[in-house]
Amino acid sequence: MLLTKLRDFLDANEIRYVVISHSLAYTAQGIAALAHIPGKELAKTVIVKIDDTLAMAVVPAAQRVDLEHLKGVLGVRKVELASEREFWDKFPGCETGAMPPFGNLFSMRVFADESLAQDKEIAFNAGSHRELIRMPWADYETLVRPRMMKLVPGKLTESAA
Repeated sequence: MLLTKLRDFLDANEIRYVVISHSLAYTAQGIAALAHIPGKELAKTVIVKIDDTLAMAVVPAAQRVDLEHLKGVLGVRKVELASEREFWDKFPGCETGAMPPFGNLFSMRVFADESLAQDKEIAFNAGSHRELIRMPWADYETLVRPRMMKLVPGKLTESAA
């Protein structure tokens, strides 16, 4: 099970975290309400294709990824959402749509919206639609080393990578 792999990874790195179990929920609003987590602290993992290579875009759960901005910042030919068929086998033991934002565990680059760093903690699906992990943002950033930038619509800028 993916949660076990993720917990083993966090434990091996001596990271403090909490696993939050909740009833079945698929939407960001539903999950945040069930887990009593502010929506801005709940992150979702969006799988994108950057010139046909899979990557993770991590954004606040209620937001959408600005694909055109990501394309421009990276200076690539094409950025698009990956279809479930294109990535489902990359996340063994994980329910579709509940992938944790740990690209380093799946050999994928990670791009994270800079607004996530404004909070002391980050919460995210832990491989299922019934479990979240909540941990310090600083620890997440140290372990994953995402490239930070503005990924959601609005005033778009790139911060230090």
